Amino acid sequence: MMPSPTLLGQAVLSGIFIGALYGLLGLGLSLSWGMLRQINLAHFALAFLGAYLTYQLTSVGGLDPLLTLFIVAPAFFLFGVGMHALLARFAITPFNSLLVTFGLTVIIESLIQGIWTADYRRMETHYGTMKYKLGAFYIPFTEFLTLVMAALLSIGTWAILRHTDLGKAMRAAAEDGPIAAAFGVNERRLALMLSGFSAGCAGVAGVCLALSYTLAPAQIYAWIGVVFAAVMIGGLGNPLGPLIAGAVIGISEALTMAVIAPAWAPLVSFSLLILVLLVRGKRT
Repeated sequence: MMPSPTLLGQAVLSGIFIGALYGLLGLGLSLSWGMLRQINLAHFALAFLGAYLTYQLTSVGGLDPLLTLFIVAPAFFLFGVGMHALLARFAITPFNSLLVTFGLTVIIESLIQGIWTADYRRMETHYGTMKYKLGAFYIPFTEFLTLVMAALLSIGTWAILRHTDLGKAMRAAAEDGPIAAAFGVNERRLALMLSGFSAGCAGVAGVCLALSYTLAPAQIYAWIGVVFAAVMIGGLGNPLGPLIAGAVIGISEALTMAVIAPAWAPLVSFSLLILVLLVRGKRT
């Protein structure tokens, strides 16, 4: 028996919102992988660390969750700069960056457990109770905010990379560093900026996670697969790709849960990934 049109419409909306979070989580990973040749698994751990910091600053420090963005994002920007400087200092290859950042992920997870324990944490704010009604559909404020942030960051990053001298220099350095350097591009400085921005995006994603979801350290690994799929489907180094692919995956998962069964939803992202890779392989 097919669900009602209202239920299907609500499922599509939910898929768009969760897809926006996939895209936001995948934005920094896509940039660091596609333009810096670093497969930064620590991106997910940073997002959860940002979520826990938001939880702490809000629950204990009394700050408004949205104001924590002005603390978490700049702090993570500096962390990203330092991490890239360390990786560049030892000339870490893309494959080794995967191993190194996985180790960093485990360290950050252990740090989170040491400070906040493995218990579930939920940030209670007035934002969590805010909902808008659009016809027969309900739109939670926190999830809508995630969609707005993901769209602004993705579109803004795309516009900078495409239409500014800074963005063109970054793309040139990513495509051929030595040639770009010969034309006066400071490849090292741009790489540090891009790595810092990617880590800052993880911080923003962490704030959105804290606003909408219950937190547990082990959940870091639950997000890796589906976000990786969004990044690969969307294209490495493409700021809009993870957002669009995330929306497609999110809607597909939500409709699968509504029409078939929730147990089938995890198969969607990797089925789409395999299909896209097969199509791309045929074209080449």
